[in-house]
Amino acid sequence: MGKVEQLWRHGLSRRQALAGLVSFLASSPLLNAQRDPWPLGPHRRFLGFDEMRDVFDFEPLFRANVPLSVYDYTAHGTESEFTLYRNRDAFDWVRLIGSGGVNPSDVDTSTELFGHRMASPIMLAPTARQRDLHPDGELGMHRAATTTSTTMIVSNVSSFPFPRIADAADGPLWFQRYATRELEPNRVALDAAQEAGAQTIVVTIDQQASYYERDLHVRHLGGAPRQVSRRTRPDPPNPYRVGAGRLWYEWQLFDDLRPLCEVPMLAKGILTGAGAKKCLDHGVDGIIVSNHGGRALDYGPSSLEVLEEVVEAVGGQVPVLIDSGFRRGSDALKALALGADAVCFGRASRWGLGAFGEPGAQKVIDILNAELKQAMATAGCASVAEIDRSIVTTSFP
Repeated sequence: MGKVEQLWRHGLSRRQALAGLVSFLASSPLLNAQRDPWPLGPHRRFLGFDEMRDVFDFEPLFRANVPLSVYDYTAHGTESEFTLYRNRDAFDWVRLIGSGGVNPSDVDTSTELFGHRMASPIMLAPTARQRDLHPDGELGMHRAATTTSTTMIVSNVSSFPFPRIADAADGPLWFQRYATRELEPNRVALDAAQEAGAQTIVVTIDQQASYYERDLHVRHLGGAPRQVSRRTRPDPPNPYRVGAGRLWYEWQLFDDLRPLCEVPMLAKGILTGAGAKKCLDHGVDGIIVSNHGGRALDYGPSSLEVLEEVVEAVGGQVPVLIDSGFRRGSDALKALALGADAVCFGRASRWGLGAFGEPGAQKVIDILNAELKQAMATAGCASVAEIDRSIVTTSFP
């Protein structure tokens, strides 16, 4: 048999050639293709609903269920993502001191904020566009929150109007607002939310000029041009997509918004004692210590390590809440011991909704509350009122 015949004998079949061509086209950046960079590895299967033991169990299934662009939107932090990882590292710098003597079934996690009784200091942080995670979106999240007696903060950029979310269930809702320079859009949004039953208004003042390096290097965001609907604005004309929509923020904003709020008004995004004092000077009724989940300022502090500074500056005049990086009930206990009045979870609740819909979101909340009770019992705290600085030691760098 000649050389040509040997090549023909061992060469690709027509079927193999077509399969190779299809694979090439499927991965082509020209087709804005999606890739899966997270194979299952040695596990071979995803955990089932009844096998979920902590909120981290939900993330792989969430990642598998949603488009890569949606996962990256949920996961990314600003620039190098230093602050994103520092948020989690900070929990290693706070150690719980166990004294025991309390049965977890006897632990009372109830608390009170702004005159409203809450079953737990664990709350749902505002996160955007939840319908991208599951068709029920914020409607399912609100039902899950109501079932677990959890207060939910609804994002300014939710998938559904606030009144429709409020109609989906009876549980307590707060409304988060990205303020506009023009006063009238703020008035319209705040009036609609308060008329629908918003118990507080949360004004976010961080994330003023962020960009996400992770997004600059992925095809599904940086490849083919995206369609722009009439309701969305095109990306800013710079390679980092840094918008200028909130670069105008000044403390006067709270003076302007105060007359529009018939309910308590909170400032979200405070990371210094000086900033907390400024909030008090401008009539803010509460503070949320937050770095936007690591999406605001790269190489900034974690929210947990500056919590005590903010609490000290406030001096008990208004409630202090916190978010950014929280994944476990024991994380919440550490923040409560350092002076927080409540703790907000964002990504964790998104993982639950994206993995299993409303039941998944509900299970995430149940797991977090069960973990909080167990941690409180181990620390010897039978109620939220008994949680204090004595149950933790810190070694912040």
